[in-house]
Amino acid sequence: MVSVNIFRTLALAFLGLCFCTACQTEEKEEQASRPPNILLIISDDQAWNDYGFTGHEQIETPHLDRLAAESLTFTRGYVTAPLCCPSLASIITGLYPHQHGVTGNDPLFEFEGKRYSPEWQADRRARFDQIIESFKSHPLLTQRLEELNYLSLQTGKWWMGSYEDGHFSRGMTHGDPARGGRHGDEGLTIGREGLEPIYNFIEEADSLDQPFFVWYAPFLPHAPHTPPQELEEKYLALAPTPAIARYWAMCEWFDQTCGDLINYLDEQNISEETLVVYVCDNGWIQEPDQPNRYAARSKRSPYEGGIRTPLMFKWPGKIEPLMDTVTQASSIDIVPTILAACELAPDEKLPGVNVLDRAALTARRALFAEAYEHDIQNTDRPTQSLQYRIGLEYPWKLLLPDTTNMPDSPVELFDLSQDPFERENLAEERSEEVTRIKKLVDDWWVPPHQGGN
Repeated sequence: MVSVNIFRTLALAFLGLCFCTACQTEEKEEQASRPPNILLIISDDQAWNDYGFTGHEQIETPHLDRLAAESLTFTRGYVTAPLCCPSLASIITGLYPHQHGVTGNDPLFEFEGKRYSPEWQADRRARFDQIIESFKSHPLLTQRLEELNYLSLQTGKWWMGSYEDGHFSRGMTHGDPARGGRHGDEGLTIGREGLEPIYNFIEEADSLDQPFFVWYAPFLPHAPHTPPQELEEKYLALAPTPAIARYWAMCEWFDQTCGDLINYLDEQNISEETLVVYVCDNGWIQEPDQPNRYAARSKRSPYEGGIRTPLMFKWPGKIEPLMDTVTQASSIDIVPTILAACELAPDEKLPGVNVLDRAALTARRALFAEAYEHDIQNTDRPTQSLQYRIGLEYPWKLLLPDTTNMPDSPVELFDLSQDPFERENLAEERSEEVTRIKKLVDDWWVPPHQGGN
């Protein structure tokens, strides 16, 4: 009887072990077939070299340094425009501004009262609705992810109405001009006042057994530069001026929030199931003696300080980490890359490439960008306020000022391998390069007011 009981116990234990192993195998197979969670981190107004891993000697960004080391990282990344609204619109559509129609932050109109007042906000929105409707005619990343049952969350900067207008499942931005809804409203508290909305959302997605997409676009390090006191004191001892110190402190504050998010993924044991993507919407160079003001050749400009950004793609076990300091990549590559990671069919209408496809990435000859005035002069023809078309064929960078809007501005050509801060215009002595790259730019896009389509 004893031997029979022992045999029965061993048999049940063996069956239990087999069942447990089968369950684990089934769970691993289910996770392998499920598309990744996606965390999209978007910095707001930060120069490409204001990180530890890009060589800044004072600003400490340990969490983003770690992310860069664990990612496929392009230090030579670019956005499509040096201004947040059109740049963000490109990130979620995968299109250039002249394609999605969002070329400025606000429509230009006459107003007798104070700019940004409730009355101005109402008038602005009435005119900007035309831009929003045009934008919504293009498939958004959120809509593409709906095909795979993603739950999506909008936080931080968002210009295109409410989060519902962006086809997010959940969100913080209401977009109501009567309540200050211009570029993020309640969403702008994320990061500055904690990350609980994101944590709660991830818990909800887990309870519903749905993959998630988080749009984390905090108002950081964007002005107003109001860092925590300990960070401000730290950089006051390092920076040449208080204005620069506060900006540097904001960069580290933003880094801390990124670290909190990435650590949360680790704590929830979902890092290996999550694709983390990083980009900045546009650059910033702090004006030394004017708090909260940007200097020339940064935000809104076609120079590296306006359009260059690191780009990172991290997915443990799926994307091999690499610090790429030569290959060019663009924010228009984010949507095609996410589609590929999710095994969604590519969209041939998108101008970007999947950066995980090394052959496609290296076969691309050039990247392009556009710079516009802050305000859209004509909502019926949003490209009318164009300032520059930009052609990037490393090491060459060509700036073509719009001949209608900026007839007195010179064509500029820079060799970025020798002149990364664009101090020497080589357009006259290297005219053959100007001619060659201008043809690439013209083949890409000629604005209607210059005879294009």
